[in-house]
Amino acid sequence: MISKFKLFQVSVFAILLPSLIVGCSTPPTRGSGNRPSFSSNASTSPYNSPIANFIAVSWQALPGWEEDDLTQAWSAWLKSCDALRKRSSEINWRPVCTQAAGISSRDKKAVRGYFESNFQAYEIRNSSGIDTGLITGYYEPVMSGSLNRTSTYNVALYAYPKVWRRTKPSPAPTRAELMNSGILQGSEIAWVQDPVAAAFMQIQGSGKIRLEDGRILRLGFAGTNDQPFKSIAQWLLEHKDIARSEATMQGISQWAKRNPDRVNAMLNANPRFVFFKELPSNVDADLGPDGALGVPLTSERSIAVDLQALPLGAPVFLSTTRTLSGQTIQKLVMAQDTGKAIVGGVRADYYWGSGDAAGEIAGRMKQNGKMWLLLPR
Repeated sequence: MISKFKLFQVSVFAILLPSLIVGCSTPPTRGSGNRPSFSSNASTSPYNSPIANFIAVSWQALPGWEEDDLTQAWSAWLKSCDALRKRSSEINWRPVCTQAAGISSRDKKAVRGYFESNFQAYEIRNSSGIDTGLITGYYEPVMSGSLNRTSTYNVALYAYPKVWRRTKPSPAPTRAELMNSGILQGSEIAWVQDPVAAAFMQIQGSGKIRLEDGRILRLGFAGTNDQPFKSIAQWLLEHKDIARSEATMQGISQWAKRNPDRVNAMLNANPRFVFFKELPSNVDADLGPDGALGVPLTSERSIAVDLQALPLGAPVFLSTTRTLSGQTIQKLVMAQDTGKAIVGGVRADYYWGSGDAAGEIAGRMKQNGKMWLLLPR
């Protein structure tokens, strides 16, 4: 929920990553409040949500369904099944997940037949009846760094303070107070070069550090100082330092390079501070971070959703466009993550993958889109 990387307040893992541009984010975490219910008495769908409506449609109603190579989503669906078998849920996923075990991931006809025979598609509408909503993007940062402080790598990423494991102050210090208190001394996990990139990794809640010897250090979310999130992009806008069109991850990074003496003031405008933990190194370095479902996210086949609207782990068909080019994105994806900025029925944060190329696309994504929920028949 990385997780996974919000600017104006509208609401883990999942800046235009929602973390910079649309509100307050935490790394992947379960939703709060009333959960949707599963009821066989619903008139349009067996799944009820307080903020979304669902209307049964034919497969032909899904634009691009026939063109999507569903085998590319198969491994993501199997990951969902791995978690759904172990979780209690209002929806009985076990029969469809059991049947999935007998399907060859390379058999395009069999995979398509599996979904069309075992699932019903439902058009998702917001409670207002509108069938379109905001689709943003997020990614997993990858930075070069070191386990030791050097002249190049002198920005620390911190573990959760040991002294707080017994007694955590309330309220906990803000970011500015923490950086000047000495509490963090000795909690350094790794050192990186760019303080703004480190802040973006905090917003995303996870990331990878490419060490000098070539090893990859995987970091995951370990907690916060419980201070409220405040957008650094909003701070820059209020101070008239950037135009609204520059309120992106890229625009903020460029401003920081032009104003190195004001970077700390900008970062301290957000009192929230995120701590990391080292994740196991005996996993494939190409795997994405674990989302709220507890399984690794799959590049361009995982999304973060509002758990008030959609069931975690469910297949969702997404129709939206790429930033700048307008090229269509019409794919089967899995609702494997969530985040506080992801609010609404037709609302998703699209996971682009790891590294700078993914971040370049994710950091600019703020598109309209439509979504369809797939539920077992």
